[in-house]
Amino acid sequence: MGKSLLMTYVLWAIGGPFGLHHLYLGRDSHALLWMLTFGGFGISWTWEFWYIPGFVAQANHCQGGKVQPRDSEPPMSAVRVFGQMAVGIYFGIVAVIGLSFLSSFYILALPLAIGLGVHLVANVGEQTSDLKNTLMAAFLTAPIFYGRAIAMLPISITTSMTSQQNRRYKPPSQDYEPLSLRLYRLGLAYLTFSAPVAYSIIYNTTATITYMAEGIGALLDWFSIFPSISHLLESILLLPYHTWRLVTGGGGLGAAYFSEWEKIYEFVNSFQSEKQAMAYKVLDLHHGATLDEINRSYRELVKVWHPDHNRHRAKEAEQHFIEIQAAYETLAQPRKPKNF
Repeated sequence: MGKSLLMTYVLWAIGGPFGLHHLYLGRDSHALLWMLTFGGFGISWTWEFWYIPGFVAQANHCQGGKVQPRDSEPPMSAVRVFGQMAVGIYFGIVAVIGLSFLSSFYILALPLAIGLGVHLVANVGEQTSDLKNTLMAAFLTAPIFYGRAIAMLPISITTSMTSQQNRRYKPPSQDYEPLSLRLYRLGLAYLTFSAPVAYSIIYNTTATITYMAEGIGALLDWFSIFPSISHLLESILLLPYHTWRLVTGGGGLGAAYFSEWEKIYEFVNSFQSEKQAMAYKVLDLHHGATLDEINRSYRELVKVWHPDHNRHRAKEAEQHFIEIQAAYETLAQPRKPKNF
């Protein structure tokens, strides 16, 4: 059964940022890209209004079994290359937030995340690329910029160029995959992407904000030699904040970009500072206590307030035990090296 243009537009209007229309058309890579980037960073999905008829025609063409193998090389697209670099950097930032505790982060996790982000964009539509060569370029570039926040940019550029050099058309597929299998695969990919980030945000909010601020700051510093690009990048990064201000009655788009970032960061940081101060108080420690002192105080207090040892005052002991656990998690989280 052919795909309906009207239904595609309805799904685009209802769930465009989540790629529902692409899922309906069988464009799973595009759907996953929109799911992970909220419709191309909240903007790109709106441009698809004019391209939907072409997407529907292509889906019906493929469904009718009329696709012939093509040996020619797809034309190079500047939009796709820019998208690959942007998504590569985005995947790199996500990896920093969720996986930077790994000892092999700079050598394994970071280039792998960036390479997969670049390859995901390469798989949008009728095109694909060579995953092995793309990942190899990422792994070869990563050691050169080991330990540097700016490493995401050169790795993204290298992998994007390699991916473009190996671009080709997808081979025609006659195999029908049930929707349940496709949803399972997309859901698994989404959980793999979001679970480490969610854990880091919930259990180590201070470090998450710090990593993001330092990574974005390094990126903006590098682009400062190109004022127009830096200005555009700052505008994109602050778009969610300005949108919130417009919705809540604040001012419109302003020019004090860095000062606004600083205000946001200071607010979150002050909240976390109060949380840390309370944690020191709960564990009966001075500010700046060492990790050994934190561990020693935690073990002693856990012995005193464990509910199994305080059955005569179980409710009070449980409350103290929960506070001690929360305070320990706040103070004992691993910290990043200064250069990241």
